[in-house]
Order: sequence, then C-alpha cells, then structure tokens
Amino acid sequence: MNDLSGDWALSDDSGAYACTMAMPTDGISALHAAGLIPDPYWGRNEYDLRWICERDWTATRGFDLTETDVDLVLSEVDTVVTVRVNDIIVLEAENAFRTYRVSLNGVGRVGSNTISVTFHNVVAAGSARQEAHPFDLPQSDNCPIPNGNMLRKPAFDFGWDWNIALAPFGIYGKMAIEPSAAPRIDRMAIVQEHGDGFVDVEITAYVNNWQGAVTATLAGQTVMADCVDGVCDFSIRIADPVLWWPVGQGDPHLYRLAVTVAKATATRLVGLRTMELVAETDSAGLGFKFRVNGRDVFCKGANWIPADALPGRITDAKTRALLQSAVDANMNMVRVWGGGRYEPDSFYDACDELGLMVWQDFMFACNLYPSDESYLANVRAEVADNVARIHHHACLAVWCGDNELIGALGWYACSIKDRDRYLVNYDRLNRTLEVALKDIDPTANWWPSSPSPGPMNFGDAWHDDGSGDMHFWSVWHEGRDFDHYRDVSPRFCSEFGFQSYPSMIEIERFAGPEDQNIAAPVLESHQKNAGGNARIAETMFRYFRWPEKFDDFVYLSQIQQGLAIKTAVTHWRSLKPHCMGTLIWQLNDTWPVCSWASLNHQGDWKLMHHMAQDFFAPLLVTAVPDDSGYMLRVVNDAPQPETVAISAYALAMDGRTRQIGQAEVMTDAASIDALHVAADQIGPQEMLHYVWRTADGQQTHDTFAPRPYKSYDLQSPQLLLRVEGNVIHVRSEGLAHFFAVEADIAGRFDQNVLTLLPETETTMCFTPADPDAAATFTFRDLHSATYR
Repeated sequence: MNDLSGDWALSDDSGAYACTMAMPTDGISALHAAGLIPDPYWGRNEYDLRWICERDWTATRGFDLTETDVDLVLSEVDTVVTVRVNDIIVLEAENAFRTYRVSLNGVGRVGSNTISVTFHNVVAAGSARQEAHPFDLPQSDNCPIPNGNMLRKPAFDFGWDWNIALAPFGIYGKMAIEPSAAPRIDRMAIVQEHGDGFVDVEITAYVNNWQGAVTATLAGQTVMADCVDGVCDFSIRIADPVLWWPVGQGDPHLYRLAVTVAKATATRLVGLRTMELVAETDSAGLGFKFRVNGRDVFCKGANWIPADALPGRITDAKTRALLQSAVDANMNMVRVWGGGRYEPDSFYDACDELGLMVWQDFMFACNLYPSDESYLANVRAEVADNVARIHHHACLAVWCGDNELIGALGWYACSIKDRDRYLVNYDRLNRTLEVALKDIDPTANWWPSSPSPGPMNFGDAWHDDGSGDMHFWSVWHEGRDFDHYRDVSPRFCSEFGFQSYPSMIEIERFAGPEDQNIAAPVLESHQKNAGGNARIAETMFRYFRWPEKFDDFVYLSQIQQGLAIKTAVTHWRSLKPHCMGTLIWQLNDTWPVCSWASLNHQGDWKLMHHMAQDFFAPLLVTAVPDDSGYMLRVVNDAPQPETVAISAYALAMDGRTRQIGQAEVMTDAASIDALHVAADQIGPQEMLHYVWRTADGQQTHDTFAPRPYKSYDLQSPQLLLRVEGNVIHVRSEGLAHFFAVEADIAGRFDQNVLTLLPETETTMCFTPADPDAAATFTFRDLHSATYR
C-alpha cells in the first residue's frame, strides 16, 4: 500500500500563492502554516480571507508504483474535485462525506507517477447548480457564502450563527493506493439478537478477491466460514454476556471482534446491548425516550458540532478531551448535529469507550435541498458509506434525517408561497434517507427530523411540546425570561440554549485590550447571531446589577448562561418520565466566538459547564415554583432507589439561615415531590436554600432565588484566599454567590462556581494542560462583580 499522506505542493489558479500542504489537512491551515495568510481567527481577519474559497486550488505530489493493478482510495475529499494521475482524470467527485475507490489500471506505471487534486471554487460550483435547478432553493441566512446547500459539503463551512465563514477545502481522511487484487474486507454488517442469558452476534463480511475460508474471533471464540460470491456469514453465541451500558447506568463493556481473510484483518469493538427508541402514544401526545437493555434512560447531554472550523486543526486528542468533558459533567448523550460532518471512527470509538450515547443526524440542516435523481443518487451513496462504517457502534442510539428542515419550509418566501411543492421535495429526500439507511442496517432506529412531532407529521415542534422531540428557542431568540422554560413540558428537548462570552483566556486569543468591549467591531465580528450581544446585555440588566469592568461582564454572562440552562434542565428533569431528555445547544465551539457552548474553543470549561456537573448529577433536588410557593422535588436517574433526607432554609443576605422544613423520601427512577415551602416562609431579602443527604452520607446543597439577583442587597463575603501552587484555599466569612476562579492558562479546576455560606472553607485544585506552566488566578463572586 502507498500512503499518500504527507507533503503535497499547493498552488492557486492564479499562480500567486504556493506552499506545502501536509495532507490530510485543509488548504487554509496550510496557507497559514506557510505564513501566506494571517491567523483567520484573530480580529476581523475572516473577512479578508473569503477570497480563498473563490479560487481553484491544486495539490500535487509524486509516488512510486511497483505494480500497476492498483486502486486509489480517498475519503473526506472536500468537496468538488478533479483528481488526475499522470495528467489523466481518474475521479471527479462532489461529496465530502463519501469514500471513493477508483482503479488506476492503465493509468499508473511502474516507477514514478504524479497525482494532482484540483479543489474547485465552491462558490462558482454552488451558483451553477442553483441556476440550473428548476426552482429556487434558498439556504439559511446564517451563511454569508451562498449556495452551499447545493453541494454535499458541511453546511457550517458557509458560515453559521456561531461559525466563521471560510468554506475550507482539502482531504481529511484516508489517502492511499492499494493493490486491486489483494483480498480485502470492504465492510461488515453486525446484528445482535438478545436472549435469556445469551446474545447471538450475526456477522456478515463483504469480501473482495477471495473465495476461501474466513475466520472470525469474538469473546474468546473463533469460528470459520466459507466466502461465497463475496459474502461470508458468521454466528457467534455469547453466554452470560457482559452488557454495554451508558455512563451512569453501568460499565460500557466492549468485546473485540476480528475478521480475517488472507493477510487482511478488520476489527471492531462491539458493545452488547439493546437500544430502542420508544415513541408511544399517550394522553399527552407521542412520547419519546430511549430504552437501553430494557431500562428507560433519561438522556442528559449536549449538541456536538465539529471540533474546529478548519479540519486541519482537529485532532483525535482534542476530540477525546471534549467528549471526556461531557462525561465529566454527568452527560450521557451527544447529538451530532446535521450541519457538520459524520465524525471519524475515532469519535465513535471514544463514545463507545466512555459510555456516551450518540444521536446521529444525517448531514442536512436548516436549508432547502434538491431532490432530483442525480442528487439523491449521491445521497444514497453517502448514506451507504457512513451507515456501513458507523452502524456497529454501541453508542449509536438513533439516526435522524435532518436538523430543522421541516421548519425551513416556513422560513423562505418561495416555500411559504408554494408549500406543496417544497413539502414533496423535502419528503423525497427524507424518504431516500430512510430507505437507504434501512438497506444497510434494517435494525437501525430512525427518526425523520429534529425537531419532529413524529413520522409523517410536519407540525411545529418548536412550540408544540406534546409529541416527539422539541427545539425550544423562545427564551433566547424571543428574549423571554428564564421562567418561560417552565411554561413548556417537552417529551425530549433536543435543542435549547443561551449564549455567553468565551472566557478571558479565549477572548485574548482573538482580541487585544483595545478591542475588549462588547460594542467593539472585533467583538461584534466574533458574535455571529444577529442581536446576540444586545440580548446578553438586555438579559443581564433584567437579572443583575450592571458590572463596570469588561472581564466582570464576561464572568456574569457565563453565570446567567448557566442559570438559564439550569432553569430549563432542572424543570424538565422534574417532569420525568413525561420528559426523558434534555440536550443543550451546544457542547463545543469551532473557533473562539461568543456562543451557546459550555466549553471554550480550546476545551476549557466555561462556568456553565461546571454548573452542568451539578444540574446533570444523577440525583437532583430542585425547587419547582407553584401557585403557593415552591415544591422541592427529587429526581433520581441512577438504576437503584435512593433514600434522600432534605432540609430547607431561608437564607438571609448576611448568610444567616433558619430552618423552614425537612423531609425524607425514597425515590426510584421517577421524580417525586418531597417537601413544599410556602412563599410566605421566605422574606423579601431571603432566598430558599436546601440541603440533601443520601444514605451513604453524601451531602449536596443548592440555592433558589425567588427574585432577580439585582433585587437583593448582597454583602461582601470577605473571602480569605491562599494560593499554594495550583491549590487554592478559600474561606468565606460571609455569603458568597457564584464564587468562581479563572486561570490565565489552559487547564481544569476540580470544582468551580460555588455558593459559600459564612465560615465555609474549601479547597479548589487546578490542573494545567501543560504540567510545567504556572497559572495566575483571578477570583470573582456576584458581589465583587456587580456591587462597587
């Protein structure tokens, strides 16, 4: 095999730019590495670099052959490309999500050869397809680069309301030349049949260039079968199987499967589990939940977007760290959003190993798309490639047809005017996806769209909360107060979010001190949601006294983001089992930007992510307002019952507490009312503070503010701080709300965002990403940030 990764020579069609391109990577990263362009993420450089996607670029290199009966194999080729070997066209491709194998027989020669890949101007390619289409197909207003919806390229490459708009090009996957006649395993289909005390694993290997015996090894068993017409079937029974469980429900155990033909071996890590999407009609509408190994699991997690806007900057290590952060915040599911990409094998391997369930969208988001036969044929090939590659992963919970394409029918003038045409156009695409999925994996869980009230239902799942999955954006986009989250009762909320600024360490990666102002052009250019900065400021004025310093504003934006999402999550969790999932928009960022993410672009935790660690905890007590006061409700997501003792207090602003109630309850897998606190038990300058203890002695507490924080006369907590290396010792003489620490280097705190009562002592530990780096810490709390 010839590995074609490494240095290629890149040049544009004008001859003005030339550099080395170390593929797999993208061309923008290559140009930056060569010093030919500035950092696209700094300041407002983005706008001066969009010319890159409006040119043709060609990458070339040489390679040697010892035989000529060979195939060229390429994957993740972005996007409209012409590939030449020895100046002969061997491939014309236009789908960044497919894998291509083409014969070089009659083209290659023994000895030296050349290969060139021309990445064509995607603006021109998209425009040509739009002009040729018989009716208009608009794309989202989020995308300043036009007509990306006409190409099978990640939608967010053309810009989004959190992403830079550069439309990069390159090759990001496999790049190899392989012997055509060598035995190989093109794909494997794996199906599990679970019985009482056993699992039968049915394996079908699709083999090329081999007609003899093939072996399969799984769970200590090796079986052999003959290959007939390229197909080989195995059945292996595993007695007393160790099941795979999502995080929080058990261990994510994996078995290693190996199938060998001649010198070729294909391996898979297989988790034995049943995964059901249960959508049953009830008195409220149509339920939506996931049942794993017969157990209903409440899904707690976030939406996943690509780890970077520039694919050349994505690494397996960074991706794994982001996923680990999700698990560390008590999340058990990520949704791979449909405007990004199908992630590489390493992503799903990591999710398998971490016990992190994956909701997988097909790559369609927010736009109107074609449905002509040529386009659909390309889509069918895309689906076949990716379902065959991904389907066996234990983490995979559901395949979803798209993100918000049903809603898009009502967003554009042409589709509003002629909805029948556009609805049929959409249905053809959606049906193609479903059929192509089931052709490859008949056992797959399928959901037509997100949000969706259910199959063949094209209703409004943004505001109708009774059926299917819901996207709830009224609080952010409509500027509603946080309590509006309590006005809906979703069955499964797969998108909702509230923005904050990235941390100061992140802001300093794109803005100098002179630009650190929310109205500065640089800060506004790193806010892609129209009106987003004003909405953050407006909300802050609604709930808090105004911070004077920019860095206090950034801190407070993250606190209010956490409070918004905490309100939603804790309320919807309290509705269990009516509601069985909350997936925050969004986990991560593609570049340093003001957004809905709980993690900074580099992976450091925003304050909301620390808060999520608490409000996603397996055992939660939450305050639910009602007409006469507040119900303290217990939610238990663990697989075993729990006894919980609760004490409620009125908390004054000087930190004094007075007990106003206590209770003890036994809770199973549903939410349960534990203790009611009447509204008149809490004074106008008091908050509701409550503590809960479990039978093993673990104690947790939380505070609920009945009024906006600006209404309270906070007092200085008189914090005593002592720093010893990366260990911070804290003592509070008074009451500290949202005490938080920020480091000036990358790393992780073991805890953050604390409510400290008088005479409380605690220790916070910081682990720097670079073990040799020394951090300087900044300390904040609500009083110091807003009471001057």
